[in-house]
Amino acid sequence: MSLLRGLLKAGVSLCHSTQQTTRQISTGVCCPVRMNAIPELKKVDRWTEKRSMFGVYDNIGILGDFKAHPKDLIVGPVWVKGFRGNELQRLTRKKRMVGDRMMTQDKHDMEKRIRFLYRHFNRFGKHR
Repeated sequence: MSLLRGLLKAGVSLCHSTQQTTRQISTGVCCPVRMNAIPELKKVDRWTEKRSMFGVYDNIGILGDFKAHPKDLIVGPVWVKGFRGNELQRLTRKKRMVGDRMMTQDKHDMEKRIRFLYRHFNRFGKHR
């Protein structure tokens, strides 16, 4: 009797172990995705202005004997040439460089914008 009980326990434990290893795993997809053909490639305009001008100033140092810097070839206002920064920094730079020669209304509008940006950056700035 005890031998039979031992065999039944072993059989039951064997059934439980096989049930745990044969569980179904779901990937969440109800049906497999079928691809009948390779999708067509996108048509890209290789000669847009941005792509055509890429690296245009790279050869100045090689061909021009390093006399001209690309920054010197930029056409624009003095306070913007070779400048990197936010609007507040750009306007304060403009005020320093040409503020005394500006028209009254333009200077007033620029100073109003500087005051607004100064308050804005102090209240909601990145390093606040």
